[in-house]
Amino acid sequence: MRNHPAVVLVAVLLSTLSLPVSLTGASVALPDIGRDLHAGLAGVQWVVNGYNATFASFMLATGALADLFGRRRVYAVGVVVFAAGGLLAAIADSIVLLDVARALAGVGAAAAATSASALLAGAFQGRARARAFGVFGTTIGVGLAFGPSIAGLLIEGFGWRAVFAVPALAACLVLVLVPLLPESRQPHPGRVDWAGTVSFTAALLLLIFGFVQGPEYGWAAPVILAAFAAALALLVVFVRVERRRAEPMFDLALLASPRFLGICLAAATIVAVLVPLLVYLPAYLTTVVGLSPGAAGATLILLTAPTLVLPLLSGALTRLVPATAVTVVSVVVVAVGAAWATVLRPDADTATLAGPLLTIGVGVGLSIGLLDAIAIGSVAPARAATGAGMINTARLTSETVAIAVAGAVLASTTAGRLADPGFTGGLRTVLWSMAALALAAAVAIAVLVRRRGADTDLRSPTVPASAAEH
Repeated sequence: MRNHPAVVLVAVLLSTLSLPVSLTGASVALPDIGRDLHAGLAGVQWVVNGYNATFASFMLATGALADLFGRRRVYAVGVVVFAAGGLLAAIADSIVLLDVARALAGVGAAAAATSASALLAGAFQGRARARAFGVFGTTIGVGLAFGPSIAGLLIEGFGWRAVFAVPALAACLVLVLVPLLPESRQPHPGRVDWAGTVSFTAALLLLIFGFVQGPEYGWAAPVILAAFAAALALLVVFVRVERRRAEPMFDLALLASPRFLGICLAAATIVAVLVPLLVYLPAYLTTVVGLSPGAAGATLILLTAPTLVLPLLSGALTRLVPATAVTVVSVVVVAVGAAWATVLRPDADTATLAGPLLTIGVGVGLSIGLLDAIAIGSVAPARAATGAGMINTARLTSETVAIAVAGAVLASTTAGRLADPGFTGGLRTVLWSMAALALAAAVAIAVLVRRRGADTDLRSPTVPASAAEH
């Protein structure tokens, strides 16, 4: 069974399932964590933001490391680090230790996710690759769909610590399959871009720090202004570093392709709507509407259920219509759902929420897997992990910033309590902003993918590597 594609698929799917469960599970547990550890809103926000920030900022570095030193090796290290962070979070007795553990888990998640995509792309070719990424997308959908409800049941049965322990134990099971996975790496190894890694990571962490701590310290506080200024300066340094490197970990030349840029923008926009809702909607349903954690998690299935089946159908759909059209439509549908969700109110029931949440879920489901396959297929095979790292960095950076911005709005409208008065109005403000930004992004994406040189036929989700050069 060594090097068998089926073994690669099983290992990748098991680890992939753990990552969204760890995110959505943590969001459901936030109210209980705050009460148990006597933590304020800013400290509790870092349970999610710390995980996402390191996940996003280390995606580029771990993708490059996987290309240079071996996808299987970096994948194994990532799974170990993710499991260790989860187990440490499960026994944490302070909010500081919990936040540190979650940041550690995010580093492991970055290594595992990037290497997993590259392993999958290397194990399958042609239509088999399209089917494999369809299943890959469905697995992400399963984690997103059932993560909140599973977390709710775990919290009610065993407490919030089980939300971190269970994904960590599942990751431990994946390690049994690692010796059976094939090894691959870039044919001509270069050097790790530490300057780019440090500048990007520091910039993202400072940006998130500013948004998370801004409501508590005051937006005009010197430390907040300094954080934003330093983040901007470090992003400029990052771009300069990457432009000067012969083999950058973040290939800015690839972003010169309108099509690839449009794909990254679509991925970033969709998660910027979905993930903040997964993080803050459970708190609204439990503290304002009055649902139990289990019921709140079950309600979120309305938001994520379409991601179970639509990734498999999107592959067939792109044989009938261009994938560019599917991409633009998915973002428009998400925008419509976000605007519709502003009907949210303290006495909301399942019937009120069903329409808007299902609409957002349809938009998300149409894009999952499809965008990843196109992005990875747009780069040379030797740079597969780096290409996966780029689109996933765009996705994770967007969702991390979106969570922080949404949290800043809600912290301001609720005086840091995440309760009414203020929670309903703040959440509506966030939803209207999401809808407007998603609609504007859809227009931009349509322009980008239809520009001259960007209209390569995308009816198949496996795009030749040479297409990225046009």
